[in-house]
Amino acid sequence: MSNESAARSYDPLKGGGAGGGSPRETEGRALLEAARRMSEAQDHPEDAAAMKTAVRLNWRLWTIFQAELSEPTSQVPLELRQNMLNLCNFVDKRTVEILADPQPKLLDVLINVNRQIAAGLLTQPQGDPSGGPADGTPPPMAGGSLSV
Repeated sequence: MSNESAARSYDPLKGGGAGGGSPRETEGRALLEAARRMSEAQDHPEDAAAMKTAVRLNWRLWTIFQAELSEPTSQVPLELRQNMLNLCNFVDKRTVEILADPQPKLLDVLINVNRQIAAGLLTQPQGDPSGGPADGTPPPMAGGSLSV
């Protein structure tokens, strides 16, 4: 196994990670990892390149969500889908703003959005130990096809 494939097997944003889990859990962990990377970049404001790298990674993740939510076959309820697509548009605009002028404070809202959405995805629905949509909770945003 090459170093790159070994690293990928432990990186939740590259399709790996221990334990697998449900698509909701995978998406939640990916959002938390992107938030962690942006927070880490925020702690080093002198490194604009690291900040841009972290923001671009987050943008790719949200672009996957946006593409999946835009599909006519999306199983996410319409109102939630519209709200999430509005949030995707906000993430797009804030990301472009940060890439044009990398100020650490601008990352706060993206970090908070990621953490809030992840908290919702990682909350186990009552009565469903699998974490799936059996009780009417929305399915994962990206249909489990998360690969950044």
